[in-house]
Amino acid sequence: MGLAYKHESEYFFFAQLLVRHVEGYIEKHPDAQDAIFDLRDIYELFRQDFASATTNLDAILNIADQYKVETLNGDQKLISHYAVDPKNNSLLLDFNAEALESLRQGKPIIEPDATLHE
Repeated sequence: MGLAYKHESEYFFFAQLLVRHVEGYIEKHPDAQDAIFDLRDIYELFRQDFASATTNLDAILNIADQYKVETLNGDQKLISHYAVDPKNNSLLLDFNAEALESLRQGKPIIEPDATLHE
C-alpha cells in the first residue's frame, strides 16, 4: 500500500522551507553556532499545517539534515544535530562548524537528491 509515501513530496517542500528559514537565521545571527525555534513559529512557517509541525516533523527534519555546504574537507551537512523539545515547545538545531563557516563565506546550500532519498 502506498500510504507511507503519499506525502513525501510535501516533506521535501517543508524541509526546503525550513532550511531557507535556517539560512535566513544564520544571516541575521552571524555568531550563531546553533538555533532554537519555537514550534509555533515552525507551524506558521509550514503555513499552519498541523501534521507537518507535529507528527511529520521528524521525517521533515530527517530530510532537512541532509542539506550540505561545500567545505575544504568536502561537502558537510549544515545541521549536525536536531532535537524537538516538547516540554519547552521548541526545535533545537546544532550546526556543523565547517559548513556554517562556508555558508557565511557565500557557498551555496546543496540540496539532497529527492530521487535517491530512502
